[in-house]
Amino acid sequence: MKFIEYSEKIKTSLNKLSNESINKVLHALYKSILEDRTIFIIGNGGSAANASHLAIDLSRLSFEKDGKTIKIRALSLTDNVPYITATANDFEYQDIFTEQLKNYSKANDTLIAISCSGNSENIVKAVEYAKTQSMTTIGISGFDGGKILNICDYNIHVDLSDFGVVESINSAIFHYFPTGLELIHQGKDA
Repeated sequence: MKFIEYSEKIKTSLNKLSNESINKVLHALYKSILEDRTIFIIGNGGSAANASHLAIDLSRLSFEKDGKTIKIRALSLTDNVPYITATANDFEYQDIFTEQLKNYSKANDTLIAISCSGNSENIVKAVEYAKTQSMTTIGISGFDGGKILNICDYNIHVDLSDFGVVESINSAIFHYFPTGLELIHQGKDA
């Protein structure tokens, strides 16, 4: 595939995204921020890199409300390599995110689960655990959405079966999140 074809595929796929879904996810995130919840982000491979990047971008945001500065606590659980390797070694790889959530999260926190297939066992298990803790769950998926499309509270689904394009689109979505959250803070829709 030539680059021009690749870029057209990305543009076409971006234009097919549901603005309503993105808006709902951003409103859920904004509510989490106002309620001083921690936002945990998980993913594998390229989605792990996107999780790290999103956590940084969200953590650098702040909002002024009622004379107070609201900072965002966003953590990528993909960045805790010692914890991941210890869990994979001592238990099972599929528990690398669930065990961290058991250790660090509180009821009503928020989990963003990124998975191109939507079926990665460690992602699905973490979402299922989060649901038992009344956490808000947000799924970011590609392909047919997999299991997380059906179990997350909110979803952004890229209906495409190409890992590279899905991850590129996810990156674009995540780069929009700070802008969208700022719009919501100003009382507008994203």
